[in-house]
Amino acid sequence: MNRTLLIGLRLVWVALGAVWLMTASALAHHGWSQYDANKALESTGVIKEAGYSNPHGLIRLQVDGENGKTWLAVLAPPSRMSSRGLSQEMLKVGTTATVVGYPHRELADEIRAERITIGGKTVELR
Repeated sequence: MNRTLLIGLRLVWVALGAVWLMTASALAHHGWSQYDANKALESTGVIKEAGYSNPHGLIRLQVDGENGKTWLAVLAPPSRMSSRGLSQEMLKVGTTATVVGYPHRELADEIRAERITIGGKTVELR
């Protein structure tokens, strides 16, 4: 095989690999259709766990005391939270927060947060 043909084949394989990676990445990211945008919920509780990492931050919010419901609230990506004024320090365990969002259609304890209020400060997440 000549050198030009080998270089051409390598470029084709690299391009196919790049397309495959982009496709896999796009498919791996969930859509928001899993959440019921017709049922906005508001819950106030205590943060029991918090994550401030990609692709989305999260908190576990316990409402109605120790025997109440615990929501897994899916937040925005850290870069958006930071740019809108929601720092990682604000999501400390033990902090009281109010989350407004949409419940997951299948997971009874998950909510997609649209906004969060902590210490009198409300941050729009979407």
